Amino acid sequence: MENDLIYRLALTGIPGIGHVHTKSLIDLFGEARAVFRAKATTLEKIDGIPTACAAAIAGFGDFSKQEKEIAFLEKHSIRPLFFTDHGYPRRLLDDPLSPPLLFYKGNADLNARRIVSIAGTRTHTDYGRDSTEQLIKGLAGLDILIVSGLAYGIDTLAHQAALKNTLPTMAVLGHGLHTIYPPQNNALARQIVRSGGLLTQFSREMGPDAFRFPMRNRLIAAMSDATVIVESAGDGGSLITAGEANRCGKDLFAFPGRSTDTKSAGCNELIRTGKAILLTHAKQLLNTMGWLEPAKNAKPVQQELFAPLSDHEKAILQILHAKQPMPFDEIRGGCQLGYSAVNAAILNLELQGLIISLPGKSYKLA
Repeated sequence: MENDLIYRLALTGIPGIGHVHTKSLIDLFGEARAVFRAKATTLEKIDGIPTACAAAIAGFGDFSKQEKEIAFLEKHSIRPLFFTDHGYPRRLLDDPLSPPLLFYKGNADLNARRIVSIAGTRTHTDYGRDSTEQLIKGLAGLDILIVSGLAYGIDTLAHQAALKNTLPTMAVLGHGLHTIYPPQNNALARQIVRSGGLLTQFSREMGPDAFRFPMRNRLIAAMSDATVIVESAGDGGSLITAGEANRCGKDLFAFPGRSTDTKSAGCNELIRTGKAILLTHAKQLLNTMGWLEPAKNAKPVQQELFAPLSDHEKAILQILHAKQPMPFDEIRGGCQLGYSAVNAAILNLELQGLIISLPGKSYKLA
């Protein structure tokens, strides 16, 4: 059987095809090589496929570039991950804008149970450094994958703190794996590969051009459960990551700063406008996400038909007593919990017959 990888590489490299249409073609034809065997007239009839793209696919015949890419991947033990592969980050499957093909070097689990991404300014203060280090120290021992972008500043501190506290860490890159940017982080990247991994959506020859980093930031937010912004100016690049977290419906946190501190202006604005949850310490993040571990020496309790309500579930019931029906986002805002924690609590309340789901993702008391 022919290796489908060469066709996957070719398909994702067709100019103008885009992530969404690449996935729709695979859904339609089943595999990439079948797409290239289709006639241009057949491809043109598919909604959203431009005539130029259909012609480029049907007339494709030179796979030399893809052969070099495969040789590079094999030489450097880099795993290509197509969106239909088992190892592809499943959190990305909910995002139609996620790249269909990724390149991965490392041993961390891209589908870890808990993933937190951290972003912030490249020119941090002592406050930013201390906030990052204390946050990650507080997450140590809880099987959390720390994701960041290997940039100067907060990104570098996040990776270093994760390594220091023996947490797996993933660096998402804005370029191909033929190089590391910034080059000063070469040694750090090697450490990250041993204790986590390097991930990119870009093939080997693509350099660290400015327009690729927003795409990197989108990937960071989409593959995480929660994103934390540590120090960002009013127009800081990490605000792109924050915006992508909001777009994907992921939980967004930000450390507050003084009103006069320009390096915290972006964080303060995210908090003021309700786009981010004000964060001061790791335990708060863990509680908001519903990740606090039970005490190890807690005595086992008798199993009941319905378990006692958690504090999160009680808070949601109290909110609904005051007003119902209520949309999900309003419930979440009222109890100041993260998306994941509210979603889990609502599901448990539904299973126990205490609340009822209504059209439009609204809820009322049963």
